[in-house]
Parts: sequence; structure tokens; C-alpha cells
Amino acid sequence: MHISLRQPIARRHFLKAGAVSLALPALSAMLPRSLRAEEAPQPKRLLLIGRNLGLHAPFFFPETAGLQYESTRYLRHLDEHRGKFTLFSGVSHLNYNNHHSEAGLFTGVHWDRIKEPAKEHHNGISLDQYAAERIKADTRYRNLVIGQPVQWNFSWNEKGVPVPSERSPSKVFKQLFINGSPGEVASETHRLKTGRSILDQVGGEAKSFGKKLGAEDRERLELMFSSIRETEQNLLRSEAWVNRPKPSVPYSAPKADPNNEELVARETLWFDVTRLAFQTDSTRVILLTMGDAGRPKLEGLNLGHHDASHHGKDETKIEQLAMIEELELQQLSRFFTTMQQVREGEGTLFDHTAILNASNLGNASAHTCENLPILLAGGGFKHQGHVLKDRKENMPLSNIYVRMLQQIGIRENSFGSSTRVADEV
Repeated sequence: MHISLRQPIARRHFLKAGAVSLALPALSAMLPRSLRAEEAPQPKRLLLIGRNLGLHAPFFFPETAGLQYESTRYLRHLDEHRGKFTLFSGVSHLNYNNHHSEAGLFTGVHWDRIKEPAKEHHNGISLDQYAAERIKADTRYRNLVIGQPVQWNFSWNEKGVPVPSERSPSKVFKQLFINGSPGEVASETHRLKTGRSILDQVGGEAKSFGKKLGAEDRERLELMFSSIRETEQNLLRSEAWVNRPKPSVPYSAPKADPNNEELVARETLWFDVTRLAFQTDSTRVILLTMGDAGRPKLEGLNLGHHDASHHGKDETKIEQLAMIEELELQQLSRFFTTMQQVREGEGTLFDHTAILNASNLGNASAHTCENLPILLAGGGFKHQGHVLKDRKENMPLSNIYVRMLQQIGIRENSFGSSTRVADEV
């Protein structure tokens, strides 16, 4: 039976052969020609880049608001992307007052809940985990937590339990793009099935045991249940993907991880792996930690990143710090460029990815958490160049988080300690 596609097909069309008739599903050919020509919407993605030592504010923040700000020493490295990002000043999580506030950067909960992050259940869920739970996508990985670890985690699950970061870029690359041998695939399948059966058994025994415990112990047990459930979900996803070939990418697999002295090589590799993960739709949510840069091999540099960031207003140390931070911004600019070079429909990978570069410290030398260096890029936002808020009475950073969630299709009006939606972008 021949069907001409010159005219739209009626929605009630049937295929008939003898006594058998088969109703057709909804087909593109059943739509008006104008609608058939439209492409499916491009996936929306979220990238959080967490840094734990801030940026030297006088070299970073411009004095004027809007797109016509005068570039600072640091922002000149991003000049080619002006109009494609928004820098916020006068933004922070209110009442945070501790050097080690990493635990709250992406959760935004009240400071009293995270001032003792060793008590893990005091924290809330971080923005990456919250978004990953709500973005419905058939991807190999629900989300990735990767990068150089810091003292306290940036990523936390819904029970306030820290999510560890995979610190090896070469290992992440292998997980994403290197196919195993038939024997390795069979071994992985067996491991997944065995893991599921063990979890099922442990879960049943633990529930029975929990009936004999007091309230505090039951709470601890519930945290374990939460971890078990997350592991089960990850195992189910892994099992569904284990026999599917991994995407092939035109990129040489890294033979080893760059060492702590190779700042440019390390950040280049992390950013490239991140871009390739999004480009191949292997995941749609990534939290990338760019922690202490150590002591990079740079001519004239004789201080480590942490020591230079605690400069005590010593001009010599500040110049040492600037050498490191300018390199970081150069790498961020390069990443923006490579993301814009990947075409997706009518736009680019950059246009469809909400990118937040943030730190939990405004001034690492003084251990303060006000006026954080917050840079939002890509994602289809109406970028404003520089949004200048009150530097004494800061706007809650969580307001921006709500706006980001809405931009990637998650309908929420609050997150963390938000007071409203940041409608500046």
C-alpha cells in the first residue's frame, strides 16, 4: 500500500490488509507542513563550576553596571564574550561567615544548618542534584560530579549527604567514551546484577532491624536507605546502558592526569571532558570543582594558590595571586569559545547550557563570604553584562538559582534561602 506524503495524512488513517486493520500512531506526516518543518527543541543543560578561593575583587568587579562597563584586569580576558554572560556583584548567601563554607555554596540553606558540615544530615540538597532529579532525559549518566576536591563537598543529595567528586579527568573520559572489551562488558553486567541482588537483600534486612531502634538510630538508618535507593537507581541506569556503544569523539584519550603544577593542562582537560559530555548528550547536569590550583609552573611564581589568596593586602602576594587567577579566567574564556563552536539546531551548545562560575568566598584573605564573584553565562538568558546589587545588603544568591532552574525548564519559585526569582536576566 503506497501512501503519498505530499498532503498531510488524516489522524484516523488505518493500514489495511485483508481482514486486518492497523491504526497508525501519531506521525510527523499528520501535522501541517509548517509544523513538520520545525525541529525538536534542543536539550537544556546545567553546568556549575565551583571554586573555593574566590577572586581578587578589585581586579574582577567593574565599577559601573550594564553592558558598557569598563573592563577590569580580570574581565579583559572575557571581553570577546561580552553580552554572553552576566557578572553579579553584591550577591551572597546571607549570614555565611566561615572560611570553609563550600558545603553551602550550591545548597543555599540557612547558615545554621551547614556550619558543622561534619554532621552531614544538616545540609540540604545542592542545585546540581535537585536539577538532575527533575530533568527527564534518557542519558547514560543522570549527572556528573567531577573535578578537584575541596575540604567540604559542593554536591549534596536530598538527605544532606555529600556526593563525592570523581577527581581523575582521564578516568571520567574513559567512563564516557572508551568501550570495554566483550569480557569487560560481561564482567560489568555481572557486577551490576550482583550489586542489585545484594542491595535488595541488605535493604530488606535493614528495614526489619530498624523497627527495634530509637528515633536517632532510625534517622541514621534512613540516611543509609537513601544511599541504597540512589545506588539502586544508578545501577538500573548503568545496566540499561552497559551494552550500548559509547559515543565516538574526535579527541585523543588522555594517557594520564595532569599533575598539580600543570594548571592550564588540568583545566583544559576538565573543560574539554565537560564539553564532550554535553555534546554527546551523555548527561545534562554537571558539577565541576576547580579547587586550589596548587603551585602552577609559571615564570616568576613562587607562592602556592592558597598562600597567595591569603595575602593580607601584601601587594607582592596579590600580584602572585593575579598570575594564577588570570590563567583561570583565560581557561574559562577558552571554554566559552569551544562551547560556542558546537552547533545545535539554530544555536550552539553554549546557548543551551546554563553555566555558573561561582565561589563560596568573596575575600579569601579575610575569610569573608560576602560579595561573591558570581558569573552566569550562556543558557539563553538575557545577559546584562554587570548587575550591580547592594554590596552591603547583598541579594541572596539562591534567587539566581531559582532563575536558573526556571530557565532549564524546572518550574520552581524557591530554592535554598531564596526570597524571590532573580529577574535581572
